[in-house]
Amino acid sequence: MRQVNLGGTKVWATLSWPNRISILRLLLVAPFVVLLMNQSQWLFSRRLAMAIFIVMAVSDFVDGRLARRLNMKTRLGAILDPLADKVLIICSVVLLSLPDSAVAGARIDNWIVVAVVGKDLWVILGFLVLYLVTDRLVVRPTRFGKACTFGQLVMVGFVLIAPDLNALSPNLGARVATATGWATVGLCALAGVSYTRLGLSVIAAEQKPLDEHNRVA
Repeated sequence: MRQVNLGGTKVWATLSWPNRISILRLLLVAPFVVLLMNQSQWLFSRRLAMAIFIVMAVSDFVDGRLARRLNMKTRLGAILDPLADKVLIICSVVLLSLPDSAVAGARIDNWIVVAVVGKDLWVILGFLVLYLVTDRLVVRPTRFGKACTFGQLVMVGFVLIAPDLNALSPNLGARVATATGWATVGLCALAGVSYTRLGLSVIAAEQKPLDEHNRVA
């Protein structure tokens, strides 16, 4: 029987480059969060957080491009890529809505946090229902889902640079942050509808008959 070496180096070598990039994005969330939480205490903390955010946002594009170009699409990648996006976005919108970690003059409103987190919880619940009904994991991003993720990243990016935009023109950063916030809420609604339609279509096509022995009275 073939034995698998579980040493860190060996395991890392078995991963494709897109999956490695996704894991690195997840690991970068920790220093990003720490920097946001210490904006008022550490000099250049916001700009360092912004730099890390840009790296993570660009790597999101890079790992998807590599997976398609090198034909390295895997089930692990299909899970890691959206997971890294959701962890980054949820951590960002929550921290940027709290008084102690929000960017001065561009605090994210609570209703935007509700829209972002609510959409993701709805999608996760949908994946769970699909798995229970069809006996398989369906990870299939929709066009509006991708647009929503992009819009959320743009919103967080503009919130992080809002003070710099305000320095160019009074309240420019705050206005742009508010506009992207409204756009994000709209995209969350469209993404929620698109994933609901996708889930219902998959259930209609692939749902399994209920076993008589497991039927609930």
